[in-house]
Amino acid sequence: MKKIGIGVLGVGDMGKRHAENLRRLVPGAELVAIADVAEARVKKVAEELEVARSFGSLDAMLECKEVRAVVIAAPDKFHAQSVIAAAKAGKDILCEKPLALTMADAYAALEAVSKAGVRLQVGFMRHYDPATAAAMKRIEAGEIGTPLIFKSVGRDKDEPPIAAYQSGVNGMILYNSTIHDFDLARWMMRDEVTEVHTYATVAIRPEVAQYGDVVACTVNLRYGNGGIGNIESYVQAVYAYDVRVEIVGSKGAIFVGSIEKTPAVFLSANGSSQMLEDHFLACFADAYLAEVRDFVQSLVLDKPVRVTGEDGLKALAIAVAAESSMKQGRAAKVTLERSATT
Repeated sequence: MKKIGIGVLGVGDMGKRHAENLRRLVPGAELVAIADVAEARVKKVAEELEVARSFGSLDAMLECKEVRAVVIAAPDKFHAQSVIAAAKAGKDILCEKPLALTMADAYAALEAVSKAGVRLQVGFMRHYDPATAAAMKRIEAGEIGTPLIFKSVGRDKDEPPIAAYQSGVNGMILYNSTIHDFDLARWMMRDEVTEVHTYATVAIRPEVAQYGDVVACTVNLRYGNGGIGNIESYVQAVYAYDVRVEIVGSKGAIFVGSIEKTPAVFLSANGSSQMLEDHFLACFADAYLAEVRDFVQSLVLDKPVRVTGEDGLKALAIAVAAESSMKQGRAAKVTLERSATT
């Protein structure tokens, strides 16, 4: 079987992990090229992974005939334009979340994909997380009845450096992190979010406000079929990388992710009495590998991808409404209108 030639755009932590998986753990793929604007970084990764071709831009990599598909792991700001460029070049695409930072850019990306007739998969890797996938099978089988309440917690361990905010290329927390929960909120509840109400704070790090971001937020959800939900995001929990989801239904509930039950658990920056995850790449290592394997398998078998551009668009619409609610101090309707803004 001829392998699928793949190029990776952006080889920071996330892109490098995708490149490593493609190079070593995805039998149907051949990592033929990588690209990054950081010259020293791209050369270092190319040497480590023994990749013959490295480029300083996506456009240069797209000219490589051996590249049939592209994995986009550049900063959030560049996702939509990278999808458009790759689609115009006739390449199938796996794009990290978010699909875009505005609805207009998301629609432009989807239109380019449709016009080119290529595949687009969005990097919501938690669809491939074994525990989440197992929970979803039970929900789909009706084991908890009708889903009624969605709750999720997403807490990163380490405080982001101020440079991450200053760069202006990373989406704010709602787009960069919480969007995973927005995706799960609609997928696992099997319903669409129609309204959100966001509360946010920079109380422990007020300097973040000048860059249009927040340290923590909660987003209340209302669903089309009457369900409700709540999502919490926090970027500097210090004690662990803590990610959990609960879905409560008419016949039962499912909890995904937990801290081992003990009479008392103390959590601090110095650790705890339990073994805790400290980084998303460790927590979801299996999910990231399964995600890229499924993407390659879709190309090999010429079948549709599982997590689509439409999924990326609908999660983005929730994020846009959540930011609008945060800025206006009141609930906001979720809309798929192209002109929706904050």
